[in-house]
Amino acid sequence: MHDGTVWSMNINWALPVIWPGAVYGLEIGIVGTRGIIDIEDTHRDVILASEIPPGAGCQPKGFAAAAPRHVDFVGSYPPGDLSDGMLWGPMREETMTWYNRLLKGGTTPHATAADGHRNLILTMAMDLSARRGQSVTLPIRPADLLEN
Repeated sequence: MHDGTVWSMNINWALPVIWPGAVYGLEIGIVGTRGIIDIEDTHRDVILASEIPPGAGCQPKGFAAAAPRHVDFVGSYPPGDLSDGMLWGPMREETMTWYNRLLKGGTTPHATAADGHRNLILTMAMDLSARRGQSVTLPIRPADLLEN
């Protein structure tokens, strides 16, 4: 960029369906000259491998893998782990805090609708910039984001 900033962004989703990460995984790295934020939400904390398919690991009721798996990331279901109709695992606390915000007006670190809208507009502006092959000036009217 004109000020020396380097920006690199890629999205790639080409994992085979037999790999548990094909269900869900997220890795984000933002590196600055004075700091870094690295988010790894891949759910590879607990990996279970077995010679006996299907569903080497967690096989929740109602879940059917797209292909036989010999490896599973235990606790990798994004909304949380369900057992006997109840939510468990690391997502339980976040989900219950979010419910508390909705039901009782409590404060949480969750994104607001305005945060989500702003991020959507920025993402759509990146797409428009790529289609045009040139910079997009912000702020931009939402209708302009749909043009070629």
